[in-house]
Amino acid sequence: MEKDMTILYEVHDNLYVNLTNRCPCACTFCLRQTKDRMGESGSLWLKREPTVEEVKREFEKFDKDGGIAGKYREVVFCGFGEPTERLEDLLEIAGFIKERYGLPIRVNTNGLSDLIHGKATAPMFEGYVDMVSISLNTPDKEEYYKLTRSKFGEDSYDALLKFAQEVKAYVPKVALTTVETTISEEAQAQCREICRRIGVTYRIRPWE
Repeated sequence: MEKDMTILYEVHDNLYVNLTNRCPCACTFCLRQTKDRMGESGSLWLKREPTVEEVKREFEKFDKDGGIAGKYREVVFCGFGEPTERLEDLLEIAGFIKERYGLPIRVNTNGLSDLIHGKATAPMFEGYVDMVSISLNTPDKEEYYKLTRSKFGEDSYDALLKFAQEVKAYVPKVALTTVETTISEEAQAQCREICRRIGVTYRIRPWE
């Protein structure tokens, strides 16, 4: 494997998995437009997608200093791409992490996995993922499309909300998120109401 490929990286007390650079969105605010890394990580641009076995071996490398289970709070699938582009591989790796290290698994996603795979994907998460964090960005469907420029068009917003509502039956914690300072307090209130209506948590995340 290429030495300069960053598959795992640390942010605060979590270990992140950079599984792919593919994404159906081209968000106007995406961090990868202005930087190539997060914190002290190496470049998160992958020369190629790592195999499942390569990802597992990376975990074994990280396990040498004091142990993964004792060092990190959770493992997060989030890199310079949409992790559910490789949903089956993600779930296989998540199962490996749970069995080997017993750590909680979080997936940061745009919520469009149903559109990516052309089927209902929420049931696949059961038993593998402990939290799904979905980028809502705005309470307005048209504004969402302007911000994300999803290749699936304006229907992406409805698909996101449908996925959020369905996946809560299979995952203990589901949150829809917006970024602080990027929308008005009125819009935040509308997002909070959307989350109340579909029965998930609303979280305002800090600007990185």
